[in-house]
Amino acid sequence: MRFLDADIFIRALTGDDPPKAAACERLFRELAAGRAEATTSEAVLAEIVFVLASPRHYGFERAKIARALAPYVSLRGLRVPERPVVARALALYEATRLDFEDCLTVAKFESGMVDAIVSHDRGFDRIAGVVRVEPA
Repeated sequence: MRFLDADIFIRALTGDDPPKAAACERLFRELAAGRAEATTSEAVLAEIVFVLASPRHYGFERAKIARALAPYVSLRGLRVPERPVVARALALYEATRLDFEDCLTVAKFESGMVDAIVSHDRGFDRIAGVVRVEPA
């Protein structure tokens, strides 16, 4: 199985290097059709969001990032750890001001994987239903 790094997604999403973007788009078409298989990680997805959002790089708006990346996460031939959690994190990223990494944390909480988020970060308190505790 092949592992997809962040730049493969970024080239396809931005088209900033046309020959590389074309090759990446072909790969994603193969994955979508189920004629190829690959995997990636939450860390890679977080890097993609960071790079696309960074004013130093692309400066994409949150909604554009979430809407552009979501279809890739659901590709038939792409294995994404905890796919529903990642999909929910992208939706939270679009709807809130939380960093993507925090959106992943909230999505894990909402999925029932954990019963509380241990953090001093009060940003979690803005999400209804989230239980945040500080270490005693």
